[in-house]
Amino acid sequence: MGVITLENEFPIAVAPSKVFRAYCLEIDTLLPKILPEHIKSCEIIEGNGGPGSIRKITFVEGKELSYAKQKLEAIDEENLTCSFSLIEANVWKDAVEKVTYEHKFVPTPEGGCICKRTSTYYIKGDAAEINNDKINDVYGKKTAGMFKVIEAYFLANPDA
Repeated sequence: MGVITLENEFPIAVAPSKVFRAYCLEIDTLLPKILPEHIKSCEIIEGNGGPGSIRKITFVEGKELSYAKQKLEAIDEENLTCSFSLIEANVWKDAVEKVTYEHKFVPTPEGGCICKRTSTYYIKGDAAEINNDKINDVYGKKTAGMFKVIEAYFLANPDA
């Protein structure tokens, strides 16, 4: 099994505490609300929402990804960090054992933040179709887009 580790930074013009709350604590209600054209539902299917819980995200019909299951690994409200593992999805299931995402929300002098994300892909066998460029091109862009939607939501709704 091979391992691919990627580091990404996503600038967001919203305070880190708000982005952390939205992405790590309230993702189940917020994402379907602000991304209804992509996400049909997001729910905890096992556990109480804390570490060890399993979340299922169901995407709208017609998307390449129809569902994903995540295991919440850690949530640290004081340090604004959270991590989860993608443990099941309908894409790359023959090539990827799991993917672990670690997020840290760091304040910027302008009042916004940078989400620093480390993604670790545990590859089955040689899985030649999985490489850094493909991961960054597809999932890096999608994550950047999601954070831009979260940013737009908070800029339009500053009291949210």
